[in-house]
Amino acid sequence: MEQQQPKTGKFALNYGLLLGVVFVVFGVMLYTQKMHYEMNPAVMVVSVLLTLAAAFLATNAFKKANGGFLTLGEALKIAVGVAVVATVISLIYQYVLTHFIEPDYMDKAMELAKPKALERNPNMTEEQWQQGVEMQKKLAWIQYPIGLIINSIIGLVVGLVVGLILKKSKPEY
Repeated sequence: MEQQQPKTGKFALNYGLLLGVVFVVFGVMLYTQKMHYEMNPAVMVVSVLLTLAAAFLATNAFKKANGGFLTLGEALKIAVGVAVVATVISLIYQYVLTHFIEPDYMDKAMELAKPKALERNPNMTEEQWQQGVEMQKKLAWIQYPIGLIINSIIGLVVGLVVGLILKKSKPEY
């Protein structure tokens, strides 16, 4: 009797949910420290490292459940799945934060960004600044699909790296 092959989706969903919760906790931590307005490179690095860790753990767990075997395609599916599930949860949190918890989030973020923008472009008038702010507010929704696409690509790269490290083919016989 053949052993049933584990499903990559199960591992991607479980570890993606776990990573999503970690992202929300990380987001709440940033919110309580008033660090959620700035997109600090250190925050991005931590997010990528968390994704790498979750994808590695999910892929390794799948490999163990699959009798020690793993193809590159399976690793890619798992890592992208983890990244997509976690990103959807993180984006839902971001939406709730910016629309319900702190509805004036965009206004505060723009005020914090204003000195830096004026420093980079000292010839900018107040009218030009206001036009830019209005454009940002109109296009704020685009952060959600762009975030999903970027994190899917990160998941793909992470899956490739993890897959190449953990890959082990079944014997041909």
